[in-house]
Amino acid sequence: MSRKYFGTDGVRGRVGQLPITPDFVMRLGYAAGKVLLGTSSMPVGERPAVLIGKDTRLSGYMLESALEAGFAAAGVDTCLVGPIPTPAVAYLTRALRLQAGIVISASHNPYYDNGIKFFSAQGTKLPDDVERAIEAGIDQEMACVGAADLGRAMRIEDARGRYIEFCKSTFPNDLDLRGLKIVVDCAHGAAYQTAPSVFHELGAEIVTIGVQPNGLNINEGCGATSPKALADAVLAHRADVGLALDGDADRIQMVDAEGNLYDGDQLLFAIVRSRARQAPVNGVVGTLMTNLALEHALEKLDIPFARAAVGDRYVVEMLNEKGWLFGGENSGHILALDRHTTGDGTVAALQVLAALREAGGDLKSLLAGLKLYPQKLINVQIVKGFPWKDHPAITAELAAVESRMAGRGRVLLRASGTEPLLRVMVEGEDAAQVAGEAERLACVVREAVQ
Repeated sequence: MSRKYFGTDGVRGRVGQLPITPDFVMRLGYAAGKVLLGTSSMPVGERPAVLIGKDTRLSGYMLESALEAGFAAAGVDTCLVGPIPTPAVAYLTRALRLQAGIVISASHNPYYDNGIKFFSAQGTKLPDDVERAIEAGIDQEMACVGAADLGRAMRIEDARGRYIEFCKSTFPNDLDLRGLKIVVDCAHGAAYQTAPSVFHELGAEIVTIGVQPNGLNINEGCGATSPKALADAVLAHRADVGLALDGDADRIQMVDAEGNLYDGDQLLFAIVRSRARQAPVNGVVGTLMTNLALEHALEKLDIPFARAAVGDRYVVEMLNEKGWLFGGENSGHILALDRHTTGDGTVAALQVLAALREAGGDLKSLLAGLKLYPQKLINVQIVKGFPWKDHPAITAELAAVESRMAGRGRVLLRASGTEPLLRVMVEGEDAAQVAGEAERLACVVREAVQ
């Protein structure tokens, strides 16, 4: 059975439109609570409990209340932590031995979108079969347990401090960040009260931007999806390094002292190469969007590489299947499963900074070992459910581009899992050819969807 509401990263959409409405989210909480009750191994007389965190969107207050009501009606307790990074919810769920963690966030999307995503008791994304079980209950009639069995809500006051200490624990004990001036861009999002403290407490001099959320400015002209603000701040403050997180702080982009930007592929390579000097690395997982240059660079290090579907949950699944530890996406989701169960922008940045400290020198020299091939990505607006795979004009032009790029690059068409977009990507050695082919293919797609 295909999933009706869950996408690649939970349930997401425009606030006020299904499924991001208070009544739907309350039913989602109730359905999830019933699934948890049915699978819980709690002793008789004890209720399962879940953790609810959120980013800084104004709509988070409404959705948090709706979720809490749904879980309470199902007889499940809720632990509220307020604005906190998505990976913090994964960590705290596991550390507090709770049955699930829920994040209210639309990640890198604008403020008017929001979403709900779940973590298991182990701090990993929910398996598809559990999501399907929750979906099966959403459209059923909602009931309510007896008054004495209702779930209770409590606030975890030290959640941020616990997470800050966890992040610091992923950085080598014999290293520090003294002498580094770092600009930290929190995208007016979930990490505005955690990330600056992590790097400051490890000894760095910190300059912060994107730390004044007002409920409407998350990701607006800042953060990992708009890194120019970070590059400008690094140059203005003469900093050594810049770090940009996205709205829920599970992805990272970095900037060197000259304002050069480095994406997830480059940062992943720096981490893996550093780890390989300490112990053998069994393999690395990327996605269909991973730059071909990373695959070739890993080949030179005799490190196997595999591609998963786009989405960090699929990277994690493949890593677990293969028993590997490292993977990620060029968007900045980076997995180091020897440090955390999920992608974490702050933790990933710490791993890059650890590699920098161990190698000496600056960020530019550390990341000089991987020169990415030119890659052009064009997003084309489509109607949800548009059958692009079967459209004759699109398939014909795709085949023609693939033929012209044969042996010199890659071509990829894929629908976004979180937005009504078709992503057109062309990659190769010749930048002019890459840009031209991508634009021609995107033009055909635009004409087809009109």
